[in-house]
Amino acid sequence: MRIFFVTEAYQYYNQHINRQDRFRLLIEHNFSIVGSIHPIDWELFGSILTGEPRNPGYGSDLGRYEIKSAVEGSSFEYQYHLHSGQKKLEDDMEIDHIFISYSKDYSRVSVKMIQGAKLKPYFEQWKEGLIANYQGDNRKQRFRKNISYGVVVKKAEMIMMIDNYRLVQL
Repeated sequence: MRIFFVTEAYQYYNQHINRQDRFRLLIEHNFSIVGSIHPIDWELFGSILTGEPRNPGYGSDLGRYEIKSAVEGSSFEYQYHLHSGQKKLEDDMEIDHIFISYSKDYSRVSVKMIQGAKLKPYFEQWKEGLIANYQGDNRKQRFRKNISYGVVVKKAEMIMMIDNYRLVQL
């Protein structure tokens, strides 16, 4: 059984993600709040939650976890790079995946986890396309695929939930 540091992750959320003063300024100056939180903030949130440090180099975001974040209802993008993509795809079948869904104003955040083995059928379907993406005259630097929000809702276990900026006890 995995141990998660929910209280610590929530403290990070309150200090660094739930930036009400900044959000008010963005709105006041006609900027969107959506996308104002950088992906590295969600990776750090995941690191605090799992206790896993950033993985140096290529591969998963953290040692045993891949961190994905998206607006509620949106799919989660996976990118595989030219020189490390095949290995990363294989690794993704083994590690756990943390999916963070947030409302447009960041007042709601759900954090769910799916074991890599449960996602393996999806990753295996991507192999052929990944290999083809890196071959021939039109080879590309990146291969992108998505895990849908519906798959996450169906297969994931809830780790933590924030609603109306407050931690919900599960």
